[in-house]
Amino acid sequence: MDDEDTRYEDTRYEAVRSRDARFDGEFFFAVRTTGIYCRPSCPAVTPKRRNVRFYATAAAAQGSGFRACRRCRPDAVPGSAAWNVRADVVGRAMRLIGDGVVDREGVGGLATRLGYSARQVQRQLTAEVGAGPVALARAQRAHTARILLQTTELPITQIAFAAGFASVRQFNDTIRTVYASTPSELRAAAPRTGPAVPSAATPTAGVPLRLAHRGPYQSTALFDLLAAEAVPGVEAVGGTRGRRTYRRTLRLPYGTGIVAVEERPGTGAGRPRSGGTSGTARAPGPTAADPGGWLDARLHLTDLRDLTTAVQRLRRLFDLDADPYAVDARLAADARLGPLVAARPGLRSPGAADPDELAVRALVGEAEAERLVLRYGKVLDAPCDTLTHLFPEAAVLAEAEPDGPLGALTTALADGTLRLDPGADREEARAALLALPGVDEGTAAVIRTRALGDPDVAPPGAEAPETWRPWRSYAVQHLRVAEEL
Repeated sequence: MDDEDTRYEDTRYEAVRSRDARFDGEFFFAVRTTGIYCRPSCPAVTPKRRNVRFYATAAAAQGSGFRACRRCRPDAVPGSAAWNVRADVVGRAMRLIGDGVVDREGVGGLATRLGYSARQVQRQLTAEVGAGPVALARAQRAHTARILLQTTELPITQIAFAAGFASVRQFNDTIRTVYASTPSELRAAAPRTGPAVPSAATPTAGVPLRLAHRGPYQSTALFDLLAAEAVPGVEAVGGTRGRRTYRRTLRLPYGTGIVAVEERPGTGAGRPRSGGTSGTARAPGPTAADPGGWLDARLHLTDLRDLTTAVQRLRRLFDLDADPYAVDARLAADARLGPLVAARPGLRSPGAADPDELAVRALVGEAEAERLVLRYGKVLDAPCDTLTHLFPEAAVLAEAEPDGPLGALTTALADGTLRLDPGADREEARAALLALPGVDEGTAAVIRTRALGDPDVAPPGAEAPETWRPWRSYAVQHLRVAEEL
């Protein structure tokens, strides 16, 4: 290990020693003498430096034979902000794995989407994050299984297949390896904070979740935006400001879903911290123990195999894997943005629950989107209050209204000329968008920011200094919210 690597690991150890929650999800540490791996903010006694190993992912720690800590639950942390920021093949692969592509299409399907061979993908992921696509997907399946075991009373056999395991034996072996418990023991150890789902529950009974985020979170500003944009039939925002519920329908790989996310009072509080600019190593400070928080959600799914995908889409919509410390530190140094960051630390740049839907809505506007839903959207088998439809698929729209800009966009989405999935190349997507009739630079910027989750997009013609990079999308959100007040 060279001097630079040593300094980097020393910084990480300082984060562990100070229980710095800013690093939760950015890396994991394992203790050689106990065989356990933890999140940096774990409240347990700090191990000696010589006994600590560091890993970029939970999968890498598991692959080295370490078990998840039962005290800090390292699999429950927000995802690393790096995977959303990075536009290279590793970042794209991590986003696709998070969306469940390996479980649905295998490593071959992942490689095809990325435009690389399976061997190249394996090599790059192993070199960068310490685990290949199979191990990363396995860790994700284990996390999904733990959620279902501890939040529902669904039969264990049903949970095994819902989490994506090929067999009950594989499920049992993985749970023992990762958590040092049997599935039944893991369920029995879960804290019960509310009524459990009945043992005869179906997937439509709903799965309660806490969607974790790091640092301060301006939920009010984000819920304001969702309320203003909501398309009737597909979305609804109800309740009083500060305690609203956002609900929407989802088209998922195996079925459909209705999700509800609560606006959590107090999640707009906090102060910007000093730190880096890219979501990598940052020196811990005296106020680094801010643990962040969560948004409460409930997912009603027709097929529980969609749980992982639905969760990841909500995380992208609400920008829950962002690193507010890095964003705020960079933008707060700007004279124009500094007061805005101080007023609203942790402001997020929202994404999209369905990238293709977002692209259509960005092109046609809200009124036309409502018309398309009523005319072409699939009616839910079991409507829920005002949620009655799924947003129409691109292929349906391309066939029904093939002319004009809408037809060109939906045809490109349907035939794959334009890709907006989590693994899409952002520059290629921008070029494909601008080649379509009716898509100008402004529309392309909105789609790139929201559908592709690009953190560094500035509207054309707007003043966006280079010093705002790589967080110009967040700067734009600060300016937008300030203008609306």
